[in-house]
Amino acid sequence: MKEAESVFASLSSILRRHTDGMSIKVDEPGNLYIERLASAPGAKPAFFGAVQTKKSYVSYHLMPIYEHPALLSGLSERLRGRMQGKSCFNFVAPDPVLFAELDALTARCAAGLE
Repeated sequence: MKEAESVFASLSSILRRHTDGMSIKVDEPGNLYIERLASAPGAKPAFFGAVQTKKSYVSYHLMPIYEHPALLSGLSERLRGRMQGKSCFNFVAPDPVLFAELDALTARCAAGLE
């Protein structure tokens, strides 16, 4: 399980780096959940992203790519191969190349909210 902890730590670091002005809803071992602040008075906060340790992998959720699929333009086939559904990437081991690409994608997602 040590490898999962390393993957979780790396992915959490990526997500945290791009969430200035957002709210951490859950921050516990194996589960990080980030929300965008409410866009208007009376509105609810919206899900931005999460990192979750599952039984055999660590998942990285990034909701802006679900809402704006054009953000995936230029995504490598290797990272696309890690996608589960429309907004989730699964990892079983650290991958610095894919993590760097995921970092850039997360930055684009966060910048699109400004």
